Amino acid sequence: MDAAQRQLYDQIDDATQRLLGTARVIAEPDLRQPSLLPGWTRAHVLAHLARGADAMRTLMIGVRSGQHRPAYASAAAREADIERAAAQNAKDLVADLADSAMALRTVARQLPDQAWPLSVRILGSAPFPAAQLLTRRLAEVELHHCDLAAGYSPADWPDAFAAMELGDPMRSQRQERLSRPQELLDSMRITRPPRVPGRPRNGIGPLWA
Repeated sequence: MDAAQRQLYDQIDDATQRLLGTARVIAEPDLRQPSLLPGWTRAHVLAHLARGADAMRTLMIGVRSGQHRPAYASAAAREADIERAAAQNAKDLVADLADSAMALRTVARQLPDQAWPLSVRILGSAPFPAAQLLTRRLAEVELHHCDLAAGYSPADWPDAFAAMELGDPMRSQRQERLSRPQELLDSMRITRPPRVPGRPRNGIGPLWA
């Protein structure tokens, strides 16, 4: 593991911690309200992130074993999995999100160096090195955290992510989040629970035990 890869691991951990901090304070009614992604509620966004982690973990297991494993059985299966996950209650959905993130983290940190250059693909994408999965996961978490419209915006991105060199479509997706009008963000708010003195603002402890 080189320094750049170690830094990506840390960035993903931090981004996931922030995401879970937000997810855990979204009340059930707000979870069913529209996100900033057309046709998706906030629950769908969280479900997509959970199933996305599972898909990346499957790809990593495949390159580790030397056997091709598709990220998803099909595009239709992907959509069905997201719908099922989004239907969970708030507590179970957040647990699903946390568990899938931890499972991905575990496999990624155990992947041998020789596996990272091997090619993978997600549905109809062009093949790309498995090493790019780390950057893709970081971008996925940071961008979709904004899509929740729950108080996290591009202004909250760490400088390292805001300035990171990204290939398309990640680069254009980041720019799209930056161009959203503030009036739109202000119109979509969630009801946050009152802060308990002495407890972190997001009301959670460390993600990684």
